[in-house]
Amino acid sequence: MRLRLAVLFVLCALGLLAAPSAAAAHPLGNFTVNHFNGLTLYPDRIDLHVVIDLAEIPTVQERPTVDGNGDGTVSPAETAAYADRQCGQFATATTVTVDGRPSDWRSAGRRLELPAGEAGLATMRLLCELTTEATLDRPATIEFRDGFRAERIGWHELVVTGKGVRTVGSTLPTTSVSGELRAYPEDLLEDPLNVRAATIRTEPGTTAAAVTADADPSESVVTAATSWFTSLVGSRDLTPLVGVLALLLSLVLGASHAALPGHGKTVIAAYLAGKNGSVRDAVTVGATVTVTHTAGVLVLGLLISGSSAIAGESVLSWLGVASGLLVTLVGAVLLRSALRTRTTPEEPVLAHAGVVAAHGHGHGHGHGHGYGRSGLIGMGVAGGLVPSPSAIVVLLGAIALGRTWFGVLLVLGYGLGMAATLTLVGVLLVRLRDRFDQLPLPRLRHRLTRLRNWLPTLTATLVLVVGLGLAVRAAAGIT
Repeated sequence: MRLRLAVLFVLCALGLLAAPSAAAAHPLGNFTVNHFNGLTLYPDRIDLHVVIDLAEIPTVQERPTVDGNGDGTVSPAETAAYADRQCGQFATATTVTVDGRPSDWRSAGRRLELPAGEAGLATMRLLCELTTEATLDRPATIEFRDGFRAERIGWHELVVTGKGVRTVGSTLPTTSVSGELRAYPEDLLEDPLNVRAATIRTEPGTTAAAVTADADPSESVVTAATSWFTSLVGSRDLTPLVGVLALLLSLVLGASHAALPGHGKTVIAAYLAGKNGSVRDAVTVGATVTVTHTAGVLVLGLLISGSSAIAGESVLSWLGVASGLLVTLVGAVLLRSALRTRTTPEEPVLAHAGVVAAHGHGHGHGHGHGYGRSGLIGMGVAGGLVPSPSAIVVLLGAIALGRTWFGVLLVLGYGLGMAATLTLVGVLLVRLRDRFDQLPLPRLRHRLTRLRNWLPTLTATLVLVVGLGLAVRAAAGIT
């Protein structure tokens, strides 16, 4: 068993940085509240089959509401009472009209399930059966809108079938592509379903059966490794071997998180290389990333576990905006400095090729390309400001099992892994830049030196553009 665990860890570690990112059980992350609405149309009524799938973090926040007497356990009576309340709220928030006339939903059944999730945490699966009278034995127009927990992000799927009634010109599917939120199709994760409302024209008759593709539950190496990692955290028997493997894997996952595209962290490496940064500068930024990320996970984890009113995904979006704006600010300052330097008389080629290195090349002084420690810390804070949802899940899972110290240790390992990638890339670029100074061909070195003089301007522009992109993308997620 131990050998199998060790082999699996090695395979995961080798494949992580090369593998693309993919979603795990919940495609938009551990903060999501996902909806499936299945409408069935009859000549005299409309039935609605509802599935609300709460990921791990919303479940942690909601659990005190389910546990009505606060004894730490959830009884069948408490789950039934919670399901009754929530399905009632769904019926109130979700509207349906037939030819402009509103209809009232009546309950035909409800149930709450608590499937196991990541890191030993539970998830919630609320099922509501609703029905309402409708006259569909003649042509009609149905308008449907799901307004339940509209502020929460997540997968929103709507399926329509008819029995004695057929839809006219509808593009809505007749079967679920996600198996009613059990297996999300990977080819839709880049553009997840978000169907919250629809207008449906109907007439008497039957609808031909539609053929839809089954959901693809395949996982990438990153997904498989993350799932295995969280299962280790949630293991009831925490042996020394499991603890060490979990800590090592937290380092690897943190490193892969920093290397994945879209996070903007590797832009910091370009910043170091383009601004004559040193190895010490790279280490400083990496350490700042670790401290910022670890503190962010701990603070947000405590806030989420203490209040159900905090929408964690909204907090992450605001932090993403702040991170992007901080990167943008640093890029603007760098660009201003680089443009000012371009307007001053250029130093002789010899100075750039050799004297610069002799004068403490990259220590944050002189030559118009230097920068203070505040710039380094600013980039480090920007790189670690947005906590990883996986790290938050791990922390909450450890807290739930009474292993808070273990969760904090794993979160720290995750941050160290991020910092290691950032520092390594920065150091490699700095070393590559310094190798350039030792080129043996004077003519080639002269041409490359002229190109290098533009490097601060290019990297500053890159930092500025990436910062704006991160801020805009994060702002789009604010509800």
